[in-house]
Amino acid sequence: MDKNSIIGLVVIGALLVGYMLITKPSKEELAESKRRQDSIVQAEKIKDSIIKAEQIAIVNERDSIAETLNENVVIADTLSSEQKDSLNDAVLTSEFGVFKESATGIEEFYTIENSKMIITLSNRGGKIYSVELKEYKTYYQEPLVLFTNDSTATFGLEMVAQGKALLTNDMYFVPTNDAKSQKVSDKPLTTAMRLKVSEDKYIEYVYTIKPDDYMIDFDINIVGLQEELRTNPYITLRWSHLIPGLERGRDWETNNTNVFIRMSDDEIESLSERKDEDSFDSKGSAKWVACKQQFFSSILIAQDKLDNPTIKIKKIEDENSKYLKSFESEFTFSLTNKETETQKYNFYFGPNKFSTLKEYDLKLEKVVPLGWGIFGWVNRFIVIPIFNWLGGFINNFGIIILLLTLIIKIALFPLTYKSYKSSAKMRVLKPQIDEITKKFPKGKEMEKQQATMALYKKAGASPMGGCLPMLLQFPILIAMFRFFPASIELRQESFLWANDLSTYDAIVEWSGNIPLLSSFYGNHISLFTLLMAASMLISTRMTSANQPTNANMPGMKTMMYIMPIMMIFWFNKYSSGLSYYYFLANLITILQTWIIQKFIIDENKVLAQMEANKKKPAKPKSKWQARLEQAQKMQQQNMRKK
Repeated sequence: MDKNSIIGLVVIGALLVGYMLITKPSKEELAESKRRQDSIVQAEKIKDSIIKAEQIAIVNERDSIAETLNENVVIADTLSSEQKDSLNDAVLTSEFGVFKESATGIEEFYTIENSKMIITLSNRGGKIYSVELKEYKTYYQEPLVLFTNDSTATFGLEMVAQGKALLTNDMYFVPTNDAKSQKVSDKPLTTAMRLKVSEDKYIEYVYTIKPDDYMIDFDINIVGLQEELRTNPYITLRWSHLIPGLERGRDWETNNTNVFIRMSDDEIESLSERKDEDSFDSKGSAKWVACKQQFFSSILIAQDKLDNPTIKIKKIEDENSKYLKSFESEFTFSLTNKETETQKYNFYFGPNKFSTLKEYDLKLEKVVPLGWGIFGWVNRFIVIPIFNWLGGFINNFGIIILLLTLIIKIALFPLTYKSYKSSAKMRVLKPQIDEITKKFPKGKEMEKQQATMALYKKAGASPMGGCLPMLLQFPILIAMFRFFPASIELRQESFLWANDLSTYDAIVEWSGNIPLLSSFYGNHISLFTLLMAASMLISTRMTSANQPTNANMPGMKTMMYIMPIMMIFWFNKYSSGLSYYYFLANLITILQTWIIQKFIIDENKVLAQMEANKKKPAKPKSKWQARLEQAQKMQQQNMRKK
C-alpha cells in the first residue's frame, strides 16, 4: 500500500470518528427517547385492554340477543295467526316502508333467448341473473357463462323512500309476462319486471332483446313515486359480480381481465391489470363501463350518462377458486319529480371482437388491447384488415398466420435489404477504420472521429444506415406482440400440436410446484416457444456474423445471444399463435439473409463501388455541415486550452 492510500484511509477514519462524536445523542435526548418508548409500551397495554373489553362486550351482547330471541320465540308461540301476521306486517313496514309487499317471496327464473345468447332473469331483484353465449364454450368445453348474479353479486337501485334506506337487489319483482321461457324470432322481444307499491306506483326494469345481437336495451321506469322519493331524489345504481375463469392459464387470463370506462369527454380510462386491487372514483360522468375479460366483456352503456362513477376490481387470491377477480361499480342519477322517470341504458354481452364492437360506433373497440399510438394504428389499419381478408377464404388459422407473416416480410424486404447492404459497406470499410484508429493515439478522439466521418462521407457509407431500416420495422414487431394475444379469432383454433392458438401449446405439463421455476416459467413446456428461441438464436448468429465489431460495445453480442434464452421464460405462458408467428418470421429472416449473402450482394463489388466514390469530387458542404464542423473545431480548441 503506497503513502497516499494510507493517508486517505487515516483521513476517512478521522471523519467517521468525528461524525460519531458529533451525532452522539445527549443525556436529555436519551431520556426523551426512553420516555417515548415507555409511552408506546403503555399505549399498547391500554389497546390490549380495550380489545379484550370489546370482545367481552360482544360475547355478552350475543348472549343477550340469543336470550331475547328465545323469549320472542316463546311469546310468538302464544300468539294467534292473526296476531303473528300483524306482527310480521309491522316488522316489514318498519324495515321496507311502502315496499313491504315486495320484501318477501320465492325466487323464480325466466329465460329469454336469441341466436347469440341465453339471458336468465330473476324475479329477485328483477335483474339479469346470468348470460350464456351460445356460439362459444369455455376452454374445457363447458357452457360459457359470463357471470352469475348469485348471493355474492349485486344489481339494483339504492334509494331512500320515506326515510327508509332500501336496495332493490334482494326485493321481489313481478314479471309482466308469466312465460318462463321465450325465444326471440324475427322481431325484438320486450319483457319487464316490476317492483310494486300498487298498480300505479312501481319501479320497472324493461329488457328488449333483438333477434341477432349482443346488445340489450335496458330501461328503468320509476312511476308514481314522486312523493315517496321526494326527500332524497338521488338514486345509486349498483352493479357487482365475480368474474369467472373461462380460458386456459389462470395467470395469463387474470392479467388480461380489467375494467375500462369511457368518460363523457371521450377519454378512455382503465384500471391496472397487474395490481391485485385497483379502483377509480370520479365526480364527473361516464358513457359506459366495461368489465373486460380476456376475450369477452359485459358492458353497461348509458344513453345519457353515468354520474359519479366509482369502480373497483380485486384479484381473487385463492388459486383453486373458479373466479379470477371481483368487480364492483356504482353510479348515480337524480329524479326530477315527474310522474314517470325513465333512465335508458344498454347492455353488451359478447366477444371482444374488434369489428363487432366497432359497428356500434361507441368506441367499445377500445377494450381490445391492440397497443397505444403507432402500434395500435399498425394493427387497426394494416394487420387486422389483412388478417380478416385472409380469413374470408381460408379456414385454417395456422395457414392464415403463415400467409400474414409472408406478406409482412415481403413488404419489409426493401428495408431488410437496405439494412444488410449498409452493414456490408461498414464491414468492408472495417480495415480502413482500423487504420484510422491506429493513426490517432489516445487523446485524439476528436480527430479520429472527424477522420472516420470523412471516410464514411467519401465512400458513401453511414454508420446509421443499418439502424434506421430496423427501427422502421420495430412498430410491426410490437404491433404483432399485441395483436395475437388479443385476437379472439384464434381462440380454440388448432394447428399442428397446438389445440388452441390463443393460449400456450404445452407438450409437457406437471402439477407440482417448483420454487421460482413455477412462478416465472410455469408448469409446462411450450414447443412453439422453444422453436421460436432456437430460430432466433440462429438468425442472431447469422446477422451478427455479418456485422462489424464495435470495440465500444463489447457486451452487445453477448446480450444478443442471451435474448433468445430470456424469450423462453417470457413467452412460455403466451399465446402459441404469437410464438408461431415469431418462429415463422425468424425462419424467413434466415432464408432472406442466406439469399442476400449468396446471390444479391457481392462485397468485392461493394468495396469497388466505394473506392470509386472516393475519387469523385466532393460535394459542397451544406450550411448544417459547416456549422457542425465549426462547432467541433471550437470544442477541440477549448479542450486544448484546458
